[in-house]
Amino acid sequence: MALDADNADDEFVLLSCTEPDQTISEGDGQEIIVSTDAIIDWDMAYILAHQIVKIKANRQRLIEQSSYFRCLLSGSFSESCLDCISINWNMESFINVLRSVFGCSLDITPESFISFCEAALFFGVDYLLSECQCWLKSVTSYKGILLPQIQLADLISIWKYGLENAIDFVPQLCIFYLACNFMWAISFDAFHDVPYEMLYSCIKNPNLTVDSEKHLCDAILAWLTSNTKEYGASSASINDYTDILAEIRFGLLPLSFAAVKRRCNFFSEFADRGISTILTLASYPSASSTNILDDEDFSHLRIRLTKYTKKVDLSGCPQFSPALLLLSVLHSSHSMDPILKNKIKQQLLAFEDPIGPNFEISWQIFPILTFEGVQEVDISNCQMPLLKPVVECFSRSFPSLKTLKAANYLKLPTAMLYQLVQRCCLLNDVDLRVDISPIIPAKVSIKFSHPDVAPQRSRRITPMDAVSFSYNLGLQLSNITNLTLEGRTDISDRHLFFFAEFCPSLSYVNLRGCISLTDDGISVVLLKCIKLHSILVCDTYFGRNSVLALCYGASKFENSEAPKFEDFSQSLASRLQVLHMGGCKSVTEAFLSELISQTPMLKSLCLRETELVDHALDKFSGSCLEMLDVSNTKVSGSAVAQVIRRNLGLKCFIARDCRNFIQEESKSVTEKSNAFSYHYSELYYELGKSCQLEEIAVGWGFSFFSLEVLRPAIRMLRTIIIGLGGSMGEDGLKMLPTLCPWLETLILYFQVISDSIMLKILKALKNLQVLALCYCIGEISSSIFKFSMPNLRKLKLERVTAWMTNDDLLILTQNCVNLIELSLAGCSLLNSESQHIISLGWPGLISVHLEDCGQVTSCGVTSLLECHALEDIILRHNGTGMQRDIISHIASKMPMLRKISLDVCDAMDRDFDIPNFTNRYPLSIVKIARCKQKKCSLELMDRKYEGRTNPVHVETLVMVWNSKELTTAVVKERL
Repeated sequence: MALDADNADDEFVLLSCTEPDQTISEGDGQEIIVSTDAIIDWDMAYILAHQIVKIKANRQRLIEQSSYFRCLLSGSFSESCLDCISINWNMESFINVLRSVFGCSLDITPESFISFCEAALFFGVDYLLSECQCWLKSVTSYKGILLPQIQLADLISIWKYGLENAIDFVPQLCIFYLACNFMWAISFDAFHDVPYEMLYSCIKNPNLTVDSEKHLCDAILAWLTSNTKEYGASSASINDYTDILAEIRFGLLPLSFAAVKRRCNFFSEFADRGISTILTLASYPSASSTNILDDEDFSHLRIRLTKYTKKVDLSGCPQFSPALLLLSVLHSSHSMDPILKNKIKQQLLAFEDPIGPNFEISWQIFPILTFEGVQEVDISNCQMPLLKPVVECFSRSFPSLKTLKAANYLKLPTAMLYQLVQRCCLLNDVDLRVDISPIIPAKVSIKFSHPDVAPQRSRRITPMDAVSFSYNLGLQLSNITNLTLEGRTDISDRHLFFFAEFCPSLSYVNLRGCISLTDDGISVVLLKCIKLHSILVCDTYFGRNSVLALCYGASKFENSEAPKFEDFSQSLASRLQVLHMGGCKSVTEAFLSELISQTPMLKSLCLRETELVDHALDKFSGSCLEMLDVSNTKVSGSAVAQVIRRNLGLKCFIARDCRNFIQEESKSVTEKSNAFSYHYSELYYELGKSCQLEEIAVGWGFSFFSLEVLRPAIRMLRTIIIGLGGSMGEDGLKMLPTLCPWLETLILYFQVISDSIMLKILKALKNLQVLALCYCIGEISSSIFKFSMPNLRKLKLERVTAWMTNDDLLILTQNCVNLIELSLAGCSLLNSESQHIISLGWPGLISVHLEDCGQVTSCGVTSLLECHALEDIILRHNGTGMQRDIISHIASKMPMLRKISLDVCDAMDRDFDIPNFTNRYPLSIVKIARCKQKKCSLELMDRKYEGRTNPVHVETLVMVWNSKELTTAVVKERL
């Protein structure tokens, strides 16, 4: 029996475990003895509460599973004869090693991974190291970023550990995870803590997945800014990071983004290189695309696409073309084949300049790749010659495409709408918006137009019209639910009928400014698309038939002149959540009243510039409103107050040019001298009591007292616009930063301002992005712009800074470095040198408006041409110096330019040449104002004004291009 006991003891070894550097105190309860026979039932918390843990473990199992114990217990070490071995290691880690050795499952976490790996390496437990590797593979395998299983800070720590300990699989898996989830990683502050070697390896990794080259560039520049602060931006140490900057594909950056970065000290050279490439590709797409193939490596112009890509954002890239898209989806292994290169060259030329209307691309020769993960593509503000090959390429390479954004793409043939819907069969969201035409008959007085822009006469819609549009085209039904055609004057009723027929799932439709559509055409969509819940038809001919379609469907189109209203709770109107019909003058009070009465579920309602009156608004019974716009209507404050009382979730309230607000106040004052403006106060009292506003735009009747009443409602306000008729007063403006500390947009018209007021506002509102001071009264000086406002993006100073000189403008460029939109009016001391200051200080401007600004254009348009990313230009009354061909000349230098407004007063030859349809570049709207000279009204009072004349506006010539034609109009207004 004694021999058996000795043999049994030989099977076990006692492991005495203590924490490193631990001082052992005397006393009971400091030591515990456990056995691995019962390891599965161990109470870890209880065991770890002891200072010394002695573990009786199977010797043979330790030798088999651990190289550390194999050497210690079966080698020539003195410990091989001992029955007790001391283990000085983190107790929890070592116990987990034993649990792994004896077959227990472990819960590895990002926090415990390193300690597990350390223990596995030290004790030579291959199984545990394999478990760590499997866990890391699992958590770093691409699952998207909805539920990340490891945080960026933990990923950095794990990568550092793996690199320091030469565990190859650790840095490889970490880099893979960071590359696949790069867009997720850059959203964290911890991104700045990513080591340079890790970041560089990630960017070189073929799995790097970004939405656009802009996002990658922005992330690198943010990282460099954060990690080079201690050296200063011009330090030689920054040269150590040029390798990572060289990885950016500059030719794929948006033009405006590259232009902005010209002011970045350590990136200006790269930005200039990118702008040069972009302008070359944008100017000569066919030649440039084929010349690319002459290079041995054209990877610098391949869009980054991986099997993990979900979104492709090419917005703002005028250099984008079908050829560049094709080069990006070609298999890289074929890019060096000279025979294939030659064939591709021929096809690329065909891409840009197809031979005849029936030309087809030979897709069989293209070894293109498929990217199943891509669900969204944004090609807004890209001026491609053709969309057809792009749609074809999308359908082949992005079969899962669901969202397509192509805003401001003018060259979209209407026939392409059918191909787009049919070829990309999973599409559910299409955005094809363009700038809304300024020639809207309801808004301007048209003297002449060609072709005629007058509305077509409406006819009666019958029930058969809702079901009789059959095309016999053999087309399949589309999955489109969201359709945006805003501003497209080339869209006719026929195209709407197509969408009504083949898009039965349509739930959101945006037709704002589509003035070529009739009330009949719009009503058919409303009759056919019974799933609609959002309708945006502002500034269209939405009228009687459309209202009937919404309220009663096809069953209520009868021959009588007046509609027979009755309750119809199942109408489309009763299910609407968004209804924007601002500017729809064709809807009478009676029809508007009926429509409003049937829309109880609305969340967003725009009724600006309609025939809205109190009794119509009183019919609204909804309680879900989040946005309400009643600007320029006859509605009263008391009627609006009744609506607000029921809609406690209102976040956006717009009520500019509501003259009845102030008329009601005057009436109250006359009738109730001791109860000043009862109804007026009621409106803002209800807003202050009930709502948490994010945006408010008001005018007539708004005062300091209104602001006081609104206190509880504007603590989280982001946007405030005070228009004509509103008066906040000095006290109200001074209180604004305290009452609304999160303001991002501040727009003031006709307010009394001063240096002290503006200084307090601008210093306190750190989040301010948009500032507009228009026709304000009071004395302000250049001191208000003598401190940094890095977040300011849009600045409008109209008739408030007559004192501005070039020196003041220079200071402005130094303190508002990130402006992208600038509007100055009445700055009469500026001259031609101002152009140079603007272009040098804000090279990334996308909009510049200069009116009555001294002699800015007296020497023509010169330095402003360096602002290559401009999309919108207004230059009026800035000095006679413009050449006749200035419009075509400017457009040829600015591939993003869509809108330009001039005045013949500034033309050297008193006229401008008009670009023709084909060589207008991306221009879509040109406005040329004409003035006549009138004697100065002060001449009779003071002889020094004798002989002086002032320009007085006469008319404006407006030209609007769409994909089919040019519309020319002469209007009375100065647009």
